[in-house]
Formats: sequence, C-alpha cells, structure tokens
Amino acid sequence: MIRIHILQGQQEKNAGAKYGYGQTENPSKIRQLREVSAFTPTAPSCRCHHSVPMAFASPRSYMLLSVAAAVSTIVLKTAAWRLTGSVGLLSDAMESGVNLVAAFGAIWALTLAAKPADRSHNYGHFKAEYFSSGLESVLIVVAALAIIYAAVGRLLQPEPLAQLGIGLALSLVATALNGLVAWILLRASRRFHSITLRADAHHLLTDVWTSIGVVLGIGLVKVTGLTILDPLIAIAVALNIVVTGWKLLHETASGLLDRSLPEEEQATLEALLDSHKTEEIRFHALRTRVAGSRRFVTFHLLVPGAWTVQAGHDLCDQLEREIATALPRTHVLTHLEPIEDQKAWDDMGFRWEDG
Repeated sequence: MIRIHILQGQQEKNAGAKYGYGQTENPSKIRQLREVSAFTPTAPSCRCHHSVPMAFASPRSYMLLSVAAAVSTIVLKTAAWRLTGSVGLLSDAMESGVNLVAAFGAIWALTLAAKPADRSHNYGHFKAEYFSSGLESVLIVVAALAIIYAAVGRLLQPEPLAQLGIGLALSLVATALNGLVAWILLRASRRFHSITLRADAHHLLTDVWTSIGVVLGIGLVKVTGLTILDPLIAIAVALNIVVTGWKLLHETASGLLDRSLPEEEQATLEALLDSHKTEEIRFHALRTRVAGSRRFVTFHLLVPGAWTVQAGHDLCDQLEREIATALPRTHVLTHLEPIEDQKAWDDMGFRWEDG
C-alpha cells in the first residue's frame, strides 16, 4: 500500500490552478490519508482498501517445491553414501537435510510475512522474511562445519571407496534436480522481490557446488586411487560454502537494520523527484528503507503556501503514481509544507537528532 499524508498550510487560495494541480478551496489544517495499492507493477495506483490479488503463484508455493526437492535429494544422496562409503557424499546428504529444515523455516516466514498489517504491526510483517534468511545463512555455515568435521575424520582414518559408478550417478541426478529448483527459485525471487526465496536458491546452489566438488573428488579417487582426495575436496567445498553463508548473513543483518534502497533504486527515485522541481516546488528529507519485499519512502514536499489542499493533493497523487510505477511494492509517506516558511527548511533531519 502507498500512504500519503497531506498537511494543508494556513493560507489557501486558488493559486494552484495556474500550476495545473487543481483549484478547489478547502478549510485549513486538513489531514488527508490516501491509500493506493501498488503491490504489482500492473496496478500501481488502484484505489482500494484491500490487497490486489496476485496474478501468479505465491512465494510459498515455490517453497513447497523446495521441500519436495530436498526430500528427493536426501534419498538419492543417502543411497549414494551407503553404496560408496564416501565422506564427501555423506556431507552432501547432510547439507540436503539442512535444506529441508531451511525450507520449512522459509514457509513459516513467508506465511507470517503475507499477513496484513494489524493494530500491533501497523507496517505489516514483511521483516519476517529476514528470520528465514538468517536461519538459512546460519544453517549453511553449520552444514559447512559439519562437512569439515566429517572430512577431517576421514583424513585421519582413510577408507577405500566402493561402487563409485552407481554412487556418482545418483549424486549427479540429485545435483541436476537441485540446480533446476535453484534456477526456478532465483527467477521467482526477482519476481516477488523476496529475500527468502533468494536465500533458499543460494542455499541450493551451495548444495549444487558441493555435489560437483564431491563428484570431482570421487572421480579423481577412482582415476588415481588416492583416497585422501575425497576429504580434501570436501573441505575445500565447505570453505566456499562458509563464504556464501557469511554473505547471506550480512545481507540479513543489513535488512534488519533498515538498510536504504539500493543505489540504482535510490538514483531512480531522486531523478523522478528532480524532474518535478521548479522554483516553487522543492523536495528534501528523503528517507528510504527496505523491509523484506517492500520498500518504504518518505520525503517532504515544499509548495507555495497559497496553494489549495486540492492543488497539493493533485501533485502528491501524481508523484505517488509515478513512484509506484518506477518502484513497485513501495509505501510512500509525504509531508507537505509551505515553501516560504523558514521552519519548513529547518526540519530536513529527524526531529530527535537534536536530542
């Protein structure tokens, strides 16, 4: 939803008409709350008091696909490990188990994030997605440590591998399945702007790279007869997984700390506002943040104090439509001020910054 608060100045005349933004007289000191649904790019300014139905599947349906993939790969990789005795395949199966736990956590987070705003959570539950991505990042690191632990044990006590052909075939089937699901989730994450789907996709991709490393290791063992290569490659893959988990954890922490919009989106927003600047129209105190799949934007709009409420209303209406089109899933809060009032220029920061 886009919420725009418009505060009328003390003097109102029909001066706004010459700027093309309306000319209706209204009483002073009026606060008007307008809600515009901008949950989808195709309907950025539908005036309603309920969510616009999605024209496509929900993120939770994609997580059910992830659950099915995790169960399938656990079965395949466990069978491959039992047949070969490879610590690499054991670590691979363990990571698929982590994928399953993470998928259930993601379903819970997406279910909570989809809940509408209520009295206790006026801005919605969108940040619930960060709990899931945080869990995924921690589980990725834990899985990597478990792989290293198992590999070190095999380094100390090497064992010959058996039935490598069948084991490799099962592992490759599981790898292809994970790769396909990861690709689907990445596409869905861009469509829904969901960090949860993106986190799960990256988690599956780490599983894919783990599997590729394990297969290469077992292949080298089969060719060279050096069983030590199996745990060494498992450790190398685990270290790479730790890096992926750390990056995801950093992104999660940034979201919980109200990170601003990405630079390219910030530039888009600033360019849009600059296109409306004139001698009598100015903007300042621009603030942005990201919460899950939603964006939040606030700024002050300065116009001639002689404008009517309708004039300011029409300008804000135009701005909200353009922002909703340029940045879908954005909540906008605008404060209207008279440009001649010096106090309007003294509040560019937060009220509490002066102590």
